[in-house]
Parts: sequence; C-alpha cells; structure tokens
Amino acid sequence: MNRLLPLGIIALAILALAMLFLVIGPAMQIAPVKAPDQLEPYSKAELRGRAHYVNLGCVYCHSQQPRSPEQALDQTRGWGRASTPADYVYDRPHQLGTMRTGPDLLNVGARLPSRGWQLTHLYAPRAIHEDSIMPAFPFLFETKDAPEAGDVVVNVPDKFAPKGQVVVALQAALDLVAYLRSLDRSYPAVHRDLRDNGYR
Repeated sequence: MNRLLPLGIIALAILALAMLFLVIGPAMQIAPVKAPDQLEPYSKAELRGRAHYVNLGCVYCHSQQPRSPEQALDQTRGWGRASTPADYVYDRPHQLGTMRTGPDLLNVGARLPSRGWQLTHLYAPRAIHEDSIMPAFPFLFETKDAPEAGDVVVNVPDKFAPKGQVVVALQAALDLVAYLRSLDRSYPAVHRDLRDNGYR
C-alpha cells in the first residue's frame, strides 16, 4: 500500500514527459508556420471532396508527403519537391498516409490538372492504365440515355462505356475531383523559405 503513491507519481511523471515531448513540443514547433501566399483554404466543394477522399479510403493506398531525395526517389518519379509543414496548414486532420500502393497525390493537381482525365480515371482506372489495381468508383457516376442540361459527361473509351449510354458525373465525383485538383504544392519558393527558417 505504501508503494502506490510513489508508483502513481512516477506514472504521472512519465505521462507528463511523454505529453511534453510528443504533443506539446511538436505543436509549439509548428505553431508559427503560416500558409504561403500561393496556398488558399479549401473551397466548400473541395472540402466535400476531401470528405469523399477519406470515406473511400484513398489514404490507405495514396500518401500525400513527397520525401526528400535522400529518403526516396519521389522527385525523379515526378511527385514534386519534398513536403514541408506549410503544405498542410489547411489540412485538419492531414492525410499523409502510410502506404504507397498508388502514387503520392500531394501534387497531383499540378501533374494531372485535367478534370476530364480525373473523372475518367475514377470511373474506369484501367481505361487510363491497363495494369492499374485501383478500384473503379462507378457509384460516383450515373449512366443515361442522353445527357441533360448541366450534366458533366465523362469521356469513357468504348471498351469501358455502357452500350448506347453516356456516363455522367454525380456531384460527389465532381467534388472529389475538385479536391484532387486542389492538391498542388508545386510552388518552389515555399520550400526555400521554410528551409531558410529552420524547417527541413
């Protein structure tokens, strides 16, 4: 019984140290990081698309953190410069990801800015890359006999298109593509400014 008090104090001290070094310290380190001038907050459509990105589990196969040349070949793969804390100012929570079954997506808005390309890729990934293992998301689209006013028709190759019908993007697909197109952190000055201020 006499040992419970010292044991409790030691446990609380370890918990306090862990909190200081793993939560409070890092939070203080990134608190002064401001959004670069080129980076704008997500629009409502992009935020809805971000929610679809999370709900569809895209983060399980795609990262959003290009690494430095010393760590990986991400720049030579065309994924852009290494990410910095400022790249994620508007991301709560961030979607860094842990696996790379598919390519890194942080700069996909710069690499593949075409809305049409992105919509076709979501509807039928193998229409773009025949060896792709990405799942198709046909439930984000609707098939119609003829498009109506305001419909966004997706250009799908004949091999993947429904016979005699057109594929029309639903709002969820348009929002997801808006989010993907917003992922553009290709401005080089950001990395240089942060590096000069002690961030690597």
